[in-house]
Formats: sequence, C-alpha cells, structure tokens
Amino acid sequence: MKVLVLFDLPRPVNPDKAFTPEILREKQDRPTEADVITCLEGLGHEVGTLAVYDSLSDVVQKIVNFAPDVVFNLCESFFNDRAKEPNIPALLELMRVRYTGAGPEALMLSKDKVLAKTILIYHHIRVPRFLLSRKGRPLRRLAKFKFPAFVKPSGEESSDGIAKASFARNEEEALDRARFVHESLGCDAMIEEYIEGRELYVSVLGDRRVTVFPPRELFFGRMPESEPRFATFKAKWDGAYRANWGIHNGPAAVFPDGVEKKVINLARRVYTLLKIQGLGRVDLRLTPGGELVFIEANPNPSLESEDDFAQSAAAAGITYPALIQRILDSARC
Repeated sequence: MKVLVLFDLPRPVNPDKAFTPEILREKQDRPTEADVITCLEGLGHEVGTLAVYDSLSDVVQKIVNFAPDVVFNLCESFFNDRAKEPNIPALLELMRVRYTGAGPEALMLSKDKVLAKTILIYHHIRVPRFLLSRKGRPLRRLAKFKFPAFVKPSGEESSDGIAKASFARNEEEALDRARFVHESLGCDAMIEEYIEGRELYVSVLGDRRVTVFPPRELFFGRMPESEPRFATFKAKWDGAYRANWGIHNGPAAVFPDGVEKKVINLARRVYTLLKIQGLGRVDLRLTPGGELVFIEANPNPSLESEDDFAQSAAAAGITYPALIQRILDSARC
C-alpha cells in the first residue's frame, strides 16, 4: 500500500522534505513517528511523509500528488494549536481519503473534558465532581466544594500544565492554581474532586469489533505515601525525575476479584459513548474502596513502541508490526 504519514511540527517545513526515521528520532525528537515509519517500511509499504504546521494547501497538494491508499494520521495540532486537532481528520473526510485513528467527532468530544464528563454522567458513569473556571470569567468562590481538589487545564493533554501545585487542599489554593492556568496557559481550568487510588490506563483498538487490551498502571515507586499521587508532567515525561522516584508504567498489579472485568467493560463503554474509533486509551482511577472513576479519554494515543498502547497490545500477544498493520487495515474514510 501507499501510506502517507501525517504529523505536526511547531514550525513551517518545506512540504517536499522527506523525513526518515533517523531524522525524526535524532533531530526532531519524534520517536512515535520514527517507530511507525520504520514499521510500515518493514511491512513492505511505500511510505511518504508530510509535516503539518499551518498550510492546508500543502496537505491537499501532497495528497493529490502522492495519491496514498491510506493516510496514517499522527497529527495532533494545526498552527501549533491542539484544539485544531479534529480539523485534520475532518479535512481528510472531505477529501474522501482513508485515514487511521479517531474521527473529528471523537476528538471534539474527548478534548472537551467538561462535555465528555457530562455525557458520561448522563450514562451513570462515575466521574470526579468538578467545576469549570473560565478564563474570561474566573470563579471567585467554590461554594460547598469538597476538598482536596485537583486543578488542570480543560483543553490540554499529556499532563501539560499539571504539577504538584495542581493539588489543592482548600479554596484559596484551588483558585490560585486556576488563576495560574488562565494566565500561563491561556485556557479554562477544571477544578475537580481529587480521587485517591490506583491510576489505570486501558487501551482499546477497533471500530465495530472492539478489542480491550490488558490494563496498564502508573506506579509511583518511592514517592512518600503521605503525598498525593497523580500524573504530573514530570512524572510522565521526565526520565531523570521518574528514575529518582522509581516511577514507572507497567502491567497492572493484581485486581480484587471481579474488578478487572469491570475495568475492561467500563473502558469499552466509554470508548463507544465518546464515539472513539480506530484506537484510544481510557484513563481510570480505582479507589481503595474498589470504585472505578473515569478520569479522561485519549483518542489516538501515542504509538511509540515502548509506550502503554503498544505494550498493552504486546501483553495480548499482538506484536508491534501486527498492531500497526491492524490500525492500517481499520482505516476509515
């Protein structure tokens, strides 16, 4: 097959520039794209690349000229704005091009964390209680809100904007952190009930026939038991910090009787309700009392070979090449 790998960069790039796995890995710090391209080439596909920044005409022209059988969509932003991510698959649909991953509907629903949680509340799925502090109209009081709380940007992903200061013990700390989110990130802030418990990542693959892979877990290693445990940006992405505190991701620890089945069923249900197709990851918390709480959904999660999605597939007996081929085979138009 002719496969065009579409990804984003935070600056303009010549649309004719070809990106090899070596360039992507070493010069662009794009391990996911490098892994996917290496795998596609190893599977015998003819691979083209296009780095997207701010030109729709470049995307259209590349598709016309290269005429791919499938676009492997790894694009997460347009003009360096992650809120525009749904527009890329929307364009591909208008062009009647087959593409991998989630469609615009799922991306819009999941990226709007308030809307996603509101939909799940309607379907009787437990989510943290929350309030929204809008950038243009910030909250000044949090009447009857139960603390501690967790404050995060409403439209960011990959733990952007989440630090130890995101944990708020009282109203003053919560409002201070919300103000920081408004001013530093320029977006609305969600003030959520803090959920104590295990952090679970559940990967889901497919459309009509959905496969839920074995759950993964974020282990907090040597972090003091007295400190709140949640996935800050450093806890997810800073290798030195993770090593220092023994933080790591791995297969989920043993569940109490019957809980793993509930985890799998809940992930499948959330995936369906939020209209996710292709692939996605559902993040949950398991409380000490055995209750499952939805945290957020991630359509098109990282496909780096060492990340949670690929490792979950491997635990289900699906090799990385087989996983990439299955994603390719499930491409939609």
